[in-house]
Amino acid sequence: MIKAVIFDMFETLVSLFEGRTYFGEHIAADVGADPVLFRKEWHTIEDARSIGTYTIEEGLEVVLKKLGVFTEEKVKLAAQGRIDSLTDTFNGIPDATFEMLDELKKRNLKIGLITNTFSDERDFIRESRLFPYFDAALISYEQGICKPNPEMFSRMTDRLGLKADECMYVGDGGSRELYAARDAGMHPVQCTWFHHMAYEPHIPCAILDEFDRADKQMDIFKYI
Repeated sequence: MIKAVIFDMFETLVSLFEGRTYFGEHIAADVGADPVLFRKEWHTIEDARSIGTYTIEEGLEVVLKKLGVFTEEKVKLAAQGRIDSLTDTFNGIPDATFEMLDELKKRNLKIGLITNTFSDERDFIRESRLFPYFDAALISYEQGICKPNPEMFSRMTDRLGLKADECMYVGDGGSRELYAARDAGMHPVQCTWFHHMAYEPHIPCAILDEFDRADKQMDIFKYI
C-alpha cells in the first residue's frame, strides 16, 4: 500500500522552461564566452555545484577564470540571470501542481522531495509555496550527495519512517532517478506533463516506456 509520494522538483513540480529560460548558452552569451567551451566546463563541475562544493557564484568564478573571461561583474550578471529565470519558474507553478498536492494531503499521504539542486535553486525551493507541503525534503546541495546515489532514497524512507515499497517516486526521469527509485524498492512513475515545454539540448529525459507514466498531475492517483 502506498503511504507516501516522493517528488523530484524540476520538470516535475515546476519547470525551468516556464517564462524566461537561462541555460548555459545564455550565460555564455552574457559573459562573452564560447558557448561550447562554457557548456563543457559548466557541466564538468555540475556535481560539485549540486552537492554544495560551490555556490552558483563560486562555480561561475571557477569556469570564467578557466576560460579567461572572469570579472566580478560578469559573475553578478550571470547569477542575476539565473535568479530572473528561477523567479519565473516559481511564479509559474501550475494550479494542477497544488491540486495534486492538496489531494495527497486530503488522503493523508506523506509527501517527500528528492532534488538535485544548486545553491540558488535551493533558496527558491525553501522560500516557495511548495515547501510547506513536504514532510521530508532532501536537497542535494544540503545533503552532500545527489541522485541517483541510492543513499538519497534510503535517507528519505528513514525520514518518513516508511519502507521503500510503501513509497511512490514521481519524476521526469533525469539523472536516472526512476531507475534508482526502482532499485531502492519504490514504485517509480514518470511524469510527462512538462515534456512539451522542453527543447534541445535541454530535454532532461526521453519518455521511458518501461515505467508507469502520468501525462497529467492527477494521473498519479491511478497508481496509488
